[in-house]
Amino acid sequence: MPAETPETPETAETAETGQTPTPETELLALSGGLPPVVDTAAGLLEVCAAIEAGEGPVAIDAERASGYRYSNRAYLIQLRRRGSGTHLVDPIAFESLAPLQAALEPTEWILHAATQDLPCLADVGLVPTRLFDTELAGRLLGYPRVGLATLVETLLGYRMKKEHSAVDWSTRPLPEPWLEYAALDVEVLIELRDRLEADLEAAGKAEWARQEFEALKGFEVAERVDAWRRTSGLHKVRGRRALAAVRALWETRDEIARQRDVTPGRILPDSALVVAATAMPADKEALLGTKGFHGRGAERYAKRWLAALREAEELPEEDLPTRTTRGDGPPVPRAWAERDPVAARRLRLSREAMAALAEQHGLPVENLITPDSLRRVLWAPPSTRDPAELLEAVIDQLTGLGARGWQIALVAPLVVQAVLDADAYSEPEPEPESESDSVPESDSESDGASEPPGGSDS
Repeated sequence: MPAETPETPETAETAETGQTPTPETELLALSGGLPPVVDTAAGLLEVCAAIEAGEGPVAIDAERASGYRYSNRAYLIQLRRRGSGTHLVDPIAFESLAPLQAALEPTEWILHAATQDLPCLADVGLVPTRLFDTELAGRLLGYPRVGLATLVETLLGYRMKKEHSAVDWSTRPLPEPWLEYAALDVEVLIELRDRLEADLEAAGKAEWARQEFEALKGFEVAERVDAWRRTSGLHKVRGRRALAAVRALWETRDEIARQRDVTPGRILPDSALVVAATAMPADKEALLGTKGFHGRGAERYAKRWLAALREAEELPEEDLPTRTTRGDGPPVPRAWAERDPVAARRLRLSREAMAALAEQHGLPVENLITPDSLRRVLWAPPSTRDPAELLEAVIDQLTGLGARGWQIALVAPLVVQAVLDADAYSEPEPEPESESDSVPESDSESDGASEPPGGSDS
């Protein structure tokens, strides 16, 4: 589960509900004891039989070794179902989890922050047919903080231990306190789901949630283009050749990290890439002597760092990277006013309308519509200005961008209004012509030079 900043019960509940919490909240504990970690074929079949014998949805969580490993694989899977109990499965021990997928096939999955766990579960062959995301449900209900521990405490009255949230889950054997922490993540996830579902129904947002959860089933991590541009401190780099050096060092580090299955930052920090690209040292002594060039792999892979720098040094000018890339989307919003003032006004009007709409419905504005989708429609809206035709065309655009039906119903009319209002504002009102404005055509033209006040001396 994602790490969460420690907080007191009082601050968590007051922040989310505006009500004073009870003086004490109960520390969440395992109701059935700590189950064993299943790492044999026979044990997996027992887990599958127990799940099939249970009833209702299945709470699922996965632990990854973020910050330690290059891969995003799952190193522990936790499951819980009413009538079945809690189960801990070690996915590393199995070539296939097909029996588990078959047992889970007809059930609804309950996940918290599903986009974090769905990719690593899919990697081991576990794909939901139905799901309920408790974090997303919390967002739709307008909770300002939607971490699992906060929602459990606010809605169910239990405090959760979070001291093992950032450990290396690729460790074997896994320590018992870590396993207890992991099992607790699904201990009351079913109860939390039931409470959130009831609240969604009461708020008239149950259908919104169903559409969101359905869309989540096909979630895939978007491939990052030019991922090296996310290097921390890249803004300090001056010149295209230095940018090429950062790129070459980043790609070299990424290759090493992938081969070793270690997170790249544990080989060289981003700051070391930046200082080396700026200094462009020519030999090992100069490289290792560069102030700020440090890391576990600084000396070990010195030859490879130097080779990357030489590669950047020898690149033809036309192959050097530019400061920014031209994507397939609209420009950054700060450039709109200069490039297209009407589009900039569309964006401003839409943002104002979206903020008011989000406040009206008590949910984050980004859950109404993704900022990227909104910018794409507003930068290049349909050409028609007939209100009915424009609405239909905007609906088609938003649908093509993946917006859900409930979002389109709320957002499309506001987008149409922003487009029409921005156009109306941009058209200057015709000024009445006065006698002083009426001059003979021959007198109004010149050879391109302006006369000084008072006329010419000639």
